[in-house]
Amino acid sequence: MRWITNIYRLGVKEIFSLLRDPVLMGLIFYTFTFAIYTVAHGVQTELRNASIAVVDEDRSELSGQITGAFLPPYFKTPSEIDLGAVDPGMDAGRYTFVLDIPPDFEADVLAGRIPEIQLNVDATAMTIAGNGATYISSIVNAELLKFVSRSSGSVVLPVELRVRAKYNPNLDSTWFMAVMQLINNLTILAIILSGAAVIREREHGTLEHLLVMPVTSSEIMLAKIWANGLVIVLAAVLSLQFIVQGLLGIPIVGSIALFTLGSAVYLFAVTAMGITLSTLATTMPQFGLLSIPVFVVMNLLSGGITPLESMPQGLQNTVQVLPSTHFIKFAQAVLYRGAGIEIVWPQLLATTIIGVAFFAFGLARFRATLASAR
Repeated sequence: MRWITNIYRLGVKEIFSLLRDPVLMGLIFYTFTFAIYTVAHGVQTELRNASIAVVDEDRSELSGQITGAFLPPYFKTPSEIDLGAVDPGMDAGRYTFVLDIPPDFEADVLAGRIPEIQLNVDATAMTIAGNGATYISSIVNAELLKFVSRSSGSVVLPVELRVRAKYNPNLDSTWFMAVMQLINNLTILAIILSGAAVIREREHGTLEHLLVMPVTSSEIMLAKIWANGLVIVLAAVLSLQFIVQGLLGIPIVGSIALFTLGSAVYLFAVTAMGITLSTLATTMPQFGLLSIPVFVVMNLLSGGITPLESMPQGLQNTVQVLPSTHFIKFAQAVLYRGAGIEIVWPQLLATTIIGVAFFAFGLARFRATLASAR
């Protein structure tokens, strides 16, 4: 009971210390409000208002029909340019796509020949380039089908493809970006707050006070983990309720209680990682520089931005040691697809095992740090 009491009282001290830090409190508020809202609205992966130009060398009914099919909100009104203006326009960044319709294009189509249309794509913005090329191909094929069916009677296709998007029926990237940004912010705050708690003790000289008290290193570390984890879980749940669901209007089909449980398990692992990093640094700037590459790797290689299946097999196996890899699978299954505990328990178990391993290593490092400070 004394062990539990010490952990509780040290944790309460940690919470009051955090509440008295206006910089960290401001960071928590910004991270779970404005940072999520602005990223969800500002970062879009779907095609919107793409600039397109058309080189119409045919000047036929069909070429005009194709040109007129590029409509908002996917494309801006097409600009008609000459062939010689293609390279200068794309070099200057005025056009993302340039469609070149060759001479006698309509006549070749009616004669049953196979004419070619050239599409020039500025692939600097890779996502927009890929999505836009697919849209343009679909639009051109649809207009060709309309024109041919009107000229030679009905054309019956052997296969009719009907696409039904599940979990995000409007294919709105805001739904994805808001939740992924919340998870990323949860990760970086867990690392920063837990590590800053140790660095703050060292810089303020209160670490020496703890050393003369009848407390153990495990009690100190567990107190920092539960206190900082509680603050972050509470902030994440409030952000999910009032920012993601309320302000952004994104539906959450899964159990928020289950997500809270998974977040608590995940934060146990990540805060232990943050304390481990703080034992390797002596000042806050060093800790910041050390934590940045760790967070970047966890952010980019955990499956939240790039699917794990697209990575090399060796890298897929390596990132399994990161708790974020399993938590992102858990969060997407719960929040997007409404999965229950019977589906996501393997991710919870893997996160727990990784968290225990990080805690054991971090505790050994923390004990060594306390021993050197005596």
